[in-house]
Amino acid sequence: MKFVADESVDRNIVQRLRREGHQIWYVAEMEPGLSDDEVLELSHQEAALLLTTDKDFGEMVFRQRRCSGGILLTRLAGLSAQRKEDIVATTVAEHGSELPQSFTVITPGLCRIRSLPGRST
Repeated sequence: MKFVADESVDRNIVQRLRREGHQIWYVAEMEPGLSDDEVLELSHQEAALLLTTDKDFGEMVFRQRRCSGGILLTRLAGLSAQRKEDIVATTVAEHGSELPQSFTVITPGLCRIRSLPGRST
């Protein structure tokens, strides 16, 4: 699976997903400080899921109707780095086929997957 990881995502999550065979463009390694618009556009261009902790992307795809191949929003503050990476990796493994074209919120003990509405480019 392909991902664009926003710079807000913990490095250990990115490393774990890479070890599990996923292709990841990590903004913190590429060009820190990219705007949300640029990050969303990169994920769209690469046909990659956007992995983030930033709720603003929900606003962009639902209210502004911006294009996205799928967004994984992690809400795991306060957990250990190991626990965060375990939760994200498990979610990707168990729900991988449901994630494209969806807005997914990952919290401790819960994964909510909502289809993205059709939108114009």
